[in-house]
Amino acid sequence: MELIIFLLIPLAMWFLLLRPQQARVRAQRELLSTLAAGERVVTAGGIVGTLRVVGDQEVALEVSPGVELQVLRGAISRRLDDGPGPDAAQDPADPHGAEPTS
Repeated sequence: MELIIFLLIPLAMWFLLLRPQQARVRAQRELLSTLAAGERVVTAGGIVGTLRVVGDQEVALEVSPGVELQVLRGAISRRLDDGPGPDAAQDPADPHGAEPTS
């Protein structure tokens, strides 16, 4: 019985720890290999921008109109949804987007 427990512990650790980590690494590799110009992305440091030029090792990330940063391709952590931008449908009288109070 003790032998079975000692055999099950490494198997359980693989399922709970190593397998999810391998899936995250695989997803990150796939993200980096499918980057294209024009996509909105977030870097590992939290900088949000639009890809302008995608190279083998570096990308040009436009963070503001006319302002581009050169970042390493591996620093891209995720792709943003194609939803509305931060200033879409914002009430000019309420720049912070607060909920109206009754």
